[in-house]
Amino acid sequence: MSALYHEFLLEDRNFNDYEDFKNNCRIKTKKDFNFSYDIIDRYAEDSPDKRALVWADDNNEEKIFTFKEISTKSKKAASWLVSKGIKKGDTVMLILRRRWEWWILMPALHRIGAIAIPATDQLLQSDIEYRIKAADVKMIISYDNPMLQEEIERAVLAAGTVKYCVTAGKTARKNWINFHGEYEKMEAKFPRPEGEKATHNSDPMLLYFTSGTSGYPKMVVQDYDYPLGHIITALYWHGVVEDGLHLTIAETGWAKSTWGKLYGQWIAGSAVFAYDMNMFKPAKMLEMISKYHLTTFCAPPTVYRYLVRQDLSKYDLSCCTRFTTAGEALNSEVYDKWLEKTGKQIFEGYGQTETTILCGNFLNFSNVRPGSMGRPNPLYDIVILDSDNNPVPPEETGELCIRIDKKRPFGLLTGYYRNEELTGQVFENGVYHTGDNVYMDKDGYVWFIGRKDDIIKTAGYRVSPFEVESILQQHPAVMECAVTGVEDAKRGMAIKATVVLTPDYNSIPRDKMEITLSTYAKENTAMYKCPRLFEFVKELPKTISGKIRRAEIRRQDEKAGMAVS
Repeated sequence: MSALYHEFLLEDRNFNDYEDFKNNCRIKTKKDFNFSYDIIDRYAEDSPDKRALVWADDNNEEKIFTFKEISTKSKKAASWLVSKGIKKGDTVMLILRRRWEWWILMPALHRIGAIAIPATDQLLQSDIEYRIKAADVKMIISYDNPMLQEEIERAVLAAGTVKYCVTAGKTARKNWINFHGEYEKMEAKFPRPEGEKATHNSDPMLLYFTSGTSGYPKMVVQDYDYPLGHIITALYWHGVVEDGLHLTIAETGWAKSTWGKLYGQWIAGSAVFAYDMNMFKPAKMLEMISKYHLTTFCAPPTVYRYLVRQDLSKYDLSCCTRFTTAGEALNSEVYDKWLEKTGKQIFEGYGQTETTILCGNFLNFSNVRPGSMGRPNPLYDIVILDSDNNPVPPEETGELCIRIDKKRPFGLLTGYYRNEELTGQVFENGVYHTGDNVYMDKDGYVWFIGRKDDIIKTAGYRVSPFEVESILQQHPAVMECAVTGVEDAKRGMAIKATVVLTPDYNSIPRDKMEITLSTYAKENTAMYKCPRLFEFVKELPKTISGKIRRAEIRRQDEKAGMAVS
């Protein structure tokens, strides 16, 4: 077999059951492991015609890349990046949606030792400006989208550290560089760096901004061993197969893309399918699964809620042997209907931007219990602790934590970029604190209860109330506000803003104020962050110290039966 994952398993064999898997599945690395040289270039040398990427879009374009082609193009891209002054340790932001260039530029940055910052195309000026300043971004590469590139230009002008704006499209705006016009002229040679330029296992490789509730987005740093942690994600949760074709529908700006669109799948020998859709259409998605004979598929529960409403008998899903989901709890009704209509289960998993998969329904090691996140990943020493850091017994709620006093697992963040205080807090007392409350049943299955903080998960996105509140509070009508989530049958959660108006705006009809604030939010932040519900109140519930009690707002909404159908 040509799959390279065999070289990184301490015990390369089939496991008998979950206990065997838990006790004996371990990953090893090699000195100065680098995904581009040790995976992509190895495949390019040993199996040059092996399929790596199948890319298609809604304009009937299609491209198929072998590992040899990925290797060659990423070497050219690395040479081009260096010609622009990008060096080891520099930060480069990629806003490429699902464009195929992402699969060229990510490995190119790894070759150099530069730090890749994938970002969503839903960001607006304020979002981009914050990221540029926080990470000292040197270059931004985006796809050809005039509205997006206008937001980037305004952010770059305000932030001041970006040296180059680059378009991966066919034409370049004024003062922008055309990636294709330049990189294709470079030689397909980029020797593995040595000496001071060499990359090492613990060097920063990847930086993701992730939402929090007590401040602006945190900057999660992953090192060069991070891809190896996703062997478990791809092989034992997604269930990818040698020379198969896997689709995780996440846009490349989210951490889920490195879970399902790159590292683990390629190490395991599976090709990746990228569908660059203009918008999500359930029937079209099913058509693509059928047309391209996908073998494995992963999407958030929201997507399955739409797919299961289609006439599934119209589509041939027989080649797809494994369906997985993560991002929020899977409703048992959706699970049951999917099983009834397709004869296939949906296997849940759970993790964070800071980790690889932490819990999951791994291959045939566990009977699926709808609503459960599954059982712990054997790479992580998972423990559920109370507020005093003592383990809780089965069936009792506590915080899901990871012991790191003996060994740091592959896939766990190295820390938060430029924030030693926050890093120290999250790794307090020899454990990593996820901030998620769960309980474990007597059979070892883990069940999600909720965030210790107030993060909102809507349609697979993680939204920080702080970010949304910061935008709304810039409007003169808003004296103060609190952002929470309410139950939404389609999205899991919908964003709600509870607002106290300034005296000058109290006389304006509430329906007009709702339209005004909704429009303002849409103009100033990403669409997925915008509130769908508004409530206007005289005052917000607060603690003695003056902190807003979002939990009390949620409790009142639940008591009132507030939900979006």
